[in-house]
Amino acid sequence: MTYVRSFDDEARREDASDWIVRLQAADLGEADALAFDAWLMADARNPAAYDAALAVWLEYGRTATEVREDLTAPRRAVPTRRRFYLTAGAMAAAAAAVVVVLPGQHRAPAAGDYATARGEHRTVSLADGSTIDLNAGTRLTVTLERDARRVVLQEGQAVFDVTADARRPFVIAAGDRTVQVVGTQFDVRRRDGQLAVTVARGAVEVRPTDGAGKAYRLRPGQRLEHREGATDVSITAAEPQDVLGWRSGRLVYRDRPLSEVVADLNQQFPTPIRIEDASLARTPISGVLVLDDQDAVIGRLALLVPISAVRSDAGIVLRREGAPKR
Repeated sequence: MTYVRSFDDEARREDASDWIVRLQAADLGEADALAFDAWLMADARNPAAYDAALAVWLEYGRTATEVREDLTAPRRAVPTRRRFYLTAGAMAAAAAAVVVVLPGQHRAPAAGDYATARGEHRTVSLADGSTIDLNAGTRLTVTLERDARRVVLQEGQAVFDVTADARRPFVIAAGDRTVQVVGTQFDVRRRDGQLAVTVARGAVEVRPTDGAGKAYRLRPGQRLEHREGATDVSITAAEPQDVLGWRSGRLVYRDRPLSEVVADLNQQFPTPIRIEDASLARTPISGVLVLDDQDAVIGRLALLVPISAVRSDAGIVLRREGAPKR
């Protein structure tokens, strides 16, 4: 009985190691993500096995030099129960060896502050090969270290296309939540205390910054929403290309509140827009807004929801069509 349990645990660790490799593949698709979710849910011990395997992977990555020396030493018999750990170590060392021969991968720790003004978009290319597309009104800080890549998103929205590097996880701090990935593409939006994470490729994990509470793994086509300070989150299906549409000058909404639409528009145009009453702000909107002229955009918005726009020296006020003037 003891032998069977040991064999099951070893097989589970090997499966977890395989998943670490598969989740970093550039061609990872939704079918792979679904299979990963199914594997996690198949046994209550699988998530712990995956987390343990990832910890081993990262630890070997941090000690790549010693691992390479061990691997080049004269061969000796290795007990079966250690085979998984050396397999994980070999994969991590191989990844480390590739990094060593590529220029720029072992630069000294670097940091940078990046920001965009109202109506400005910007693409930042990092030394590790990752890119960040910043939407308007975004502020973030990037720090590249030898064992981690860290981003602090103070405000705004950005699309992250992260180069896989098991030795240096990519960690984004956004309010009271942390997003951690190895290699993937996803969108993070943080405005007015509301956080949303949408995955386009690969998989990400979102957990409380303080380490307490539940962690959520997101796969392609999933969107996590959370209000900072609250304990709950919601996970829904999303079309990633809709969410990433702002990069090509269009905003796509599916049952999103008017308040969110206005918050986005206020980052794109110089004249501030506000909504006259709270009930109107909660009205759901579905449609596409092409970002060209502000008046034209508001005109298109009026086709999606019955509103009128009143201009003043203070900006533009949106009110329900036919509502009495205040």
